[in-house]
Amino acid sequence: MRTLGPLSALVLLLAFAAPAAAQQPPPAEQRIAPGVKAGGLDVGGLTVNEAAAKLQQTYGPPLYNPISVQVAGRRFRLTPKESGLKFDTILTAKRAYHAGVANPAVDVPLATSLSKARVRTFARGVAKEVYLAPRDATIRITLRHIFRRKSQTGRSLDVKALRAAITLTLSNATAPHVIRPERKILKAKVTADKLARAYPTVVTIDRNNFKLRLFKRLKFSRSYGVAVGQPAYPTPAGRFQISNKQVNPAWTAPNSPWAGELAGTTTPGGSASNPLRARWMGIAGGVGIHGTSQEYSIGSRASHGCIRMRVADVIDLYSRVPVGTPVLIR
Repeated sequence: MRTLGPLSALVLLLAFAAPAAAQQPPPAEQRIAPGVKAGGLDVGGLTVNEAAAKLQQTYGPPLYNPISVQVAGRRFRLTPKESGLKFDTILTAKRAYHAGVANPAVDVPLATSLSKARVRTFARGVAKEVYLAPRDATIRITLRHIFRRKSQTGRSLDVKALRAAITLTLSNATAPHVIRPERKILKAKVTADKLARAYPTVVTIDRNNFKLRLFKRLKFSRSYGVAVGQPAYPTPAGRFQISNKQVNPAWTAPNSPWAGELAGTTTPGGSASNPLRARWMGIAGGVGIHGTSQEYSIGSRASHGCIRMRVADVIDLYSRVPVGTPVLIR
């Protein structure tokens, strides 16, 4: 009897194996276990391809609806193309099949993906459009009054929270595609009740009526008579502040024709020839508030730009006005 050769043995082996292989269905024909769901949709008993088709028919249209973000009375639209949304029905069905092998009651999530960068850009754009900066309370200073302007709260949108809401919506086909995020309240740093502490002292100088008015905690405190600059050397107008203070200051005459032979020289503080008597409160550019021995000049345009006061008055004012005090001159 002749033995089978290697080739004949291989042919015989394949002949017996072929019927067994034919009994195994291809992956696409495998049935998902009964009771299995995908995104809440029952896909039990279906093949992977049948489940994918059902998922596409049921969830495709709602998933690919644009998202509407409604905030601050405005609407912002995010399309599937802009979000980079993709819904993989085959992957979802395969997950359902494999998960159902171990747990027939499982509900697998939908296999969706999106562009994080695009969603982040969209969310930032919405937040920028609806941002409202808080406004601190401020004051408006006039010569006779100080008016308060109330603070205003601001609003800001949480970009991270909006991105999360969009991502969650695009992973849940039954979720409404309308998102209404709330903006966070931004409080002002300075409120109206804090203005008095922010501006404890204010000085105004009325050049036309030769009055210096002192305000404490935004309320009128007292007024003093003053002399201001001559027409040729006017006291500057504007908003300034007390930049420095001195008791019995020395006086250095400016290099100006009106100083004559004293130009560039310095007269010691307290000297009888020193025009700056008792106190000095510097404002800007060599101009300041000081006492004068020529008290008869109070109520006139007599100085070379400075604000003159009676000696008793400038001493009284000096202790009430700290460095940094706002000064309005008009």
